[in-house]
Amino acid sequence: MMNVSDFHSGASDRARSCPAGSSLGERVQMDRSVPITWLGQHDCHDARLSGGKAAALSRLAERYSVPPGFCLTSSALHGIAPPISIPGRLRAAVVDAYATLAREVSAVAVRSSAVDEDGALTSFAGVHETFLNVRGDGALLMAIERCLESFFSPRALAYRHERGAFDAVRMAVLVQQQIVSDVSIVAFSANPVTAARDEIVVTASWGLGESLVGGTVTPDTWWVRRDGRVEAERIGDKRRMTVTTLDGCREVDVPRMMRKLPSLSAEQVREVVQLAVQLEQHQGRPVDIECAYSGGRLYLLQCRPITTLRSARDRAGPAPPEQESSTSF
Repeated sequence: MMNVSDFHSGASDRARSCPAGSSLGERVQMDRSVPITWLGQHDCHDARLSGGKAAALSRLAERYSVPPGFCLTSSALHGIAPPISIPGRLRAAVVDAYATLAREVSAVAVRSSAVDEDGALTSFAGVHETFLNVRGDGALLMAIERCLESFFSPRALAYRHERGAFDAVRMAVLVQQQIVSDVSIVAFSANPVTAARDEIVVTASWGLGESLVGGTVTPDTWWVRRDGRVEAERIGDKRRMTVTTLDGCREVDVPRMMRKLPSLSAEQVREVVQLAVQLEQHQGRPVDIECAYSGGRLYLLQCRPITTLRSARDRAGPAPPEQESSTSF
């Protein structure tokens, strides 16, 4: 059978990923005057400095398989406004940090990490720009500038206005190893549609997560009780997937033979459910996680609070599809 890795270009990073609980930053002696922190470093745990997304991942990197990366801090980016141009001192710091990261990985993803992002009240999911499979100093600096520009987009400004976030934008940017995903997963430790706290919902599809979170694919879905029983499953007709290319990524057709195959095995569903439950216990509230399997290993890419449970209780959301029997792990 075909493997998703056959469709990715430049997938050599797969075998060089850092183990769980390690951080590239632990092996780097950083000058405190340089406005960059590394995932796993104590300074990076501070959301005021690294933004909500990077701070959360930095704390989780101590115990979970979080891809290594570094963060351009809010203090370094203070005062930057459109048209965006990264100052020379910061450009040099970015290039130096990327050179260190590139010793172990070649391609990176560039993501926003606003100070008010991925919080209990505001998630900013999909509001800011993300750039995947970025390679080389020039491409990285351009991706960072475009990511910063998205903080000032009409969509981002409207989102903040709707939620009463009128303060000046405090920006940080996360540069992280690009995981070449065989399967991408979004899981909720509580059902976001029905608000059921005893039901984990797992969705998955082939390739990188852009097709899944962008809604261009009908994913596989599992509804799982906390005791491990699969209450229901629905295998989607996964027609499209996002794969890496030499200059980024693109969406392609999934081969017909793979469209109706489950993207996760029963054992993998169980591993994702266990991860979601552990993260909910760690965070003290229901969470929405993004993760990926690459080369048989599960990586945690994002973890944020579910911000929609209260409104879900007010709607009569659909129950999972009926299933003749339940499966127990």
